[in-house]
Amino acid sequence: MLSGGAGGHYVDLNCDMGEGMDSDAAIFPFISSANIACGGHAGDEDTMRRTVELALQQGVAIGGHPSYPDKAGFGRVDVLGMAVSLAALPDIISGQLFRIQGVCREFGVRLRHVKPHGALYNRAAKDEAVSRAICRAIVDIDPSLLLYGLSGSEMKRQAEMAGLVFVSEVFADRTYRPDGSLTPRTEPHALIADPQRVVQQVLKMVKEGRVDVYAADGAAIGMATLASETICLHGDGEHAAEFAQRIYDVLSVAGIMVRAPHSF
Repeated sequence: MLSGGAGGHYVDLNCDMGEGMDSDAAIFPFISSANIACGGHAGDEDTMRRTVELALQQGVAIGGHPSYPDKAGFGRVDVLGMAVSLAALPDIISGQLFRIQGVCREFGVRLRHVKPHGALYNRAAKDEAVSRAICRAIVDIDPSLLLYGLSGSEMKRQAEMAGLVFVSEVFADRTYRPDGSLTPRTEPHALIADPQRVVQQVLKMVKEGRVDVYAADGAAIGMATLASETICLHGDGEHAAEFAQRIYDVLSVAGIMVRAPHSF
């Protein structure tokens, strides 16, 4: 639920950026954290530089968005045990984070957080060994980096064991299963395209710490409890810029400040 203090209530709004979409510049004014693709599923030094520059112009916290090295599948195919071995995973993640960290240094700014992407994120939410490998890579680079991960997932437990600060993430534009996991993108009703449903889901997650959950046929069948320290909006969505502004505006009307977790 909400963080709060003398200055009122606040929540982080993050978005995956630098993935080759035309909407990035339109989204940045409404978010507080950017997860920047660093070469695994998308991105290169030029896109990283342009995206870091946009983040600096808008005062947005900068994070790395590492993934399986799979541009053909946009990092949304679980290639572990096929194209990628568990033993190689820490170095794969470290290599991507070093790239975005190097770009940050060029601009005199610090990398603030790490959020795994796509299939790697989903695997880490349930897989102890994969979560541990991600944490090991982060600790080796900078143990002060925040780790963004699925609320209530295995990543939280492994982050705490590794001494990392974990930020519990919820999703504005995805539906949830009864166990608190995300509905796989390969199934119907995984994505929310209706802006009203998006803002309603965000408000319920942020103000009540709950989310509607759905059966495989898309029917709402109850609610799950979750911590919501940061809200993710996917930057590659068709309505990403519109959703970003709507979420920001609705939170503002509700008296909730959009603010990056490093400044809590």
